[in-house]
Amino acid sequence: MSTPPPPPATPSLSLPWRFSSSLIMGLTGSLSRGFLFGLNRTEVVGLDRFLETLDSRKNVEGRARGLITVSNHVSVIDDPLIWGVLPFKYAFSPSNHRWSLGSYDICFQNKFLSSFFSYGQVLPTHRGDYSPIHGGLFQPTITQAIRLLSSQPFTKTLSTETSPTISDPFSGGSLTYSTTGTDIFPAPSAYPSRRHSWVHIFPEGRVHQHPTKSLRYFKWGVSRLILESEPLPDIIPIFIDGNQYIMHESREWPRFVPRVGRDVKIAFGEKVDGEKVFGELRARWKRLVKLQKDALVKKGLPTDLEMGDLSEGLKYCSEAVALRKEVTRRIRLEVLKVRRELGYPDEDPKEGLVETWIEEGGKKTGKMEDGSYIGET
Repeated sequence: MSTPPPPPATPSLSLPWRFSSSLIMGLTGSLSRGFLFGLNRTEVVGLDRFLETLDSRKNVEGRARGLITVSNHVSVIDDPLIWGVLPFKYAFSPSNHRWSLGSYDICFQNKFLSSFFSYGQVLPTHRGDYSPIHGGLFQPTITQAIRLLSSQPFTKTLSTETSPTISDPFSGGSLTYSTTGTDIFPAPSAYPSRRHSWVHIFPEGRVHQHPTKSLRYFKWGVSRLILESEPLPDIIPIFIDGNQYIMHESREWPRFVPRVGRDVKIAFGEKVDGEKVFGELRARWKRLVKLQKDALVKKGLPTDLEMGDLSEGLKYCSEAVALRKEVTRRIRLEVLKVRRELGYPDEDPKEGLVETWIEEGGKKTGKMEDGSYIGET
């Protein structure tokens, strides 16, 4: 049997793809920058050290790990608006720019939107409220994000009897993936040029505009990125304030027009000491993976798992759930640390508990009892 050819380094080595992505990313970044600094009063904290991180990642082959940025979510235009603080040269460099997760029901409604957001490095994400079957923590897009943060190849033959071997994850010839079983999207992690990429995530999952600028509880998707990516990515927390006044959820007609003349503050925190904060949790995760693997071997079940794919035990066992909860709690504290450094008072600890939000009842969007506004995205 002949050896299958390796995947191309970039999407079909396609000049049109690269041109379209650079154009969309560049123009969007430029418009965002013009809007922030030309029509509003924008203050940026910690940008120099963040740019140092990006500059160290320009050489794709030289990257040793991925990059996760994580922030609060105060406006429907947080992404792409916050990346307008980056100088123009970064906007036109997709290979050194963020991948983000966008709502399937909003960003991927038709072919035009799907193409636009795919070129704009947005991954289609199903929200549980709109797609209970395809949404949630274990959807294929989370797998793509984990692989983007890591490095090929992804398929490991897990065996207790022989040394682990690596097989070609593209031997099936698939450079696409499906989020529903019927749709098809380019698989960005299939290309070596995407190794150790930068992924941004809004763990609140929805726009949250609170009078005291507190954070909503964080969802667990971010914990998978931290626990399962290899090696542990660099992590930089970000805090956003002011975008909520540009596109407030209570705005009246014309709702689609961003307001101008607002004060905006975007703060980049220091790089998290990943080993100190998450090292012990990742070690526990790896032990759990080995235990689950050994259990599958004893049952005579297949143990070949590609990166980002999990057995039922690794999805739902109590230890896995506990690890995800703790990782999510700790990453939320890192964002709160940036908030505190800006001079905001500490929030009520109950704000970080899902139970606090369950008390609001079945209402999911609009004005809540505590005076906050919850948006659709």
